[in-house]
Amino acid sequence: MAMLSFERKYRVRGGTLIGGDLFDFWVGPFYVGFFGVATVFFSFLGTALILYDASLQGVWNPWRINVAPPDLKYGLGLAPLKEGGIWQIVTVCALGAFGSWALREVEICRKLGMGYHVPVAFGVAIFAYATLVVIRPVLLGAWGHGFPYGIWSHLDWVSNIGYQYLHFHYNPAHMIAVSFFFATTFALSLHGALVLSATNPPKGETVKTPDHEDTFFRDLIGYSVGTLGIHRLGLFLALAAGFFSALCIVISGPFWTRGWPEWWNWWLQLPIWK
Repeated sequence: MAMLSFERKYRVRGGTLIGGDLFDFWVGPFYVGFFGVATVFFSFLGTALILYDASLQGVWNPWRINVAPPDLKYGLGLAPLKEGGIWQIVTVCALGAFGSWALREVEICRKLGMGYHVPVAFGVAIFAYATLVVIRPVLLGAWGHGFPYGIWSHLDWVSNIGYQYLHFHYNPAHMIAVSFFFATTFALSLHGALVLSATNPPKGETVKTPDHEDTFFRDLIGYSVGTLGIHRLGLFLALAAGFFSALCIVISGPFWTRGWPEWWNWWLQLPIWK
């Protein structure tokens, strides 16, 4: 079925979660929906507030713009607008935009009659962000523990957190997350290279089929997960990377306050070394 015919087949009314037919239409290839409008609203409001904060600081260098969270003295309360209040509103806008986009994906899934694996996967990314700006600050008792919005300031925050725990790479959840990130890129690069080699054969040869791809990996490593299996594996690896990256930061502070190298003392205390 041609792509245009496919789109026409599924551009149907219904499947909306809220708003009914109010925003149930398409603009070109893009579905709007109530949550599409909400995403645009939160995105523009959040961006405008960031630019407003930049104007207050007189900083227009995109590398130097910094929207800082409130001082720790404000705890979990509302801070004055110019002393972290803007950061709080921008955070609400970001969560509103991300959440609305995920719900818009749910509506599209309902129209297509497919599963919710796409919005669920995006939900893991939202969870990772919420961990940094909501869950961890709440556990530590102050919004000031969230990261600032800015390029250099954010990198400084990451560096400072690493030094705060002496060597963040010794965080076991961080190790697992990085391993999953590398495994994701490795597995999908192998998959992409295999597909390209199969569909772009040398001149004079026919395009190869998935059977050839499976045979290649059976000959190479003795097993092939198959065309559907590799996408499921890629999804699992990617979601696990996002989940453990959120876990590695949420346990740093609320549940472990010392340097991460010290955590590994249990290994030195094992009876086998005595």
